[in-house]
Amino acid sequence: MGMLATAINGLALQSALEDAGIYTRLQTAIKMEQVAEPYIKRRAVRHLEKGRVVIFSGGTGNPYFTTDTAAVLRAIEIDADVILKGTRVDGVYTSDPEKDSTATKFENITFKDVMSKGLKVMDMTAFTLSEENKLPIIVFDMNKKGNLLKVLSGENVGTKVDI
Repeated sequence: MGMLATAINGLALQSALEDAGIYTRLQTAIKMEQVAEPYIKRRAVRHLEKGRVVIFSGGTGNPYFTTDTAAVLRAIEIDADVILKGTRVDGVYTSDPEKDSTATKFENITFKDVMSKGLKVMDMTAFTLSEENKLPIIVFDMNKKGNLLKVLSGENVGTKVDI
């Protein structure tokens, strides 16, 4: 179900971006040629070279791997600069801000500090892959209007996890 949900979210994102005049391609790890291209690394890189936004959906197409792990894997494969982790909260906190009103937000934090403090950013497979490949993660509130554009524009939104 998670793989299908990401495909649906990918279609919604593609529609929103195209409504804004941005050229996109949706690639998915599960077969659905009528609405998305199959994931092929070379094709994804070529779309990026042509200035298109490539949206990856459908996870890895394999059970037992989360969508976070799929995102980091695809980012590594295409040599991305950063992982954007859109969530319900506006960054990484000392504890869950939805449960603890005294939680404090980090503007920047290292991978090592996340681990030593036992903070939850994403699943450990994805997090470790990101750290090992020196791929920073920006955690931001995806429900706040304009946040994605701010992140893409380089504005300081959310929390950056880096080496």
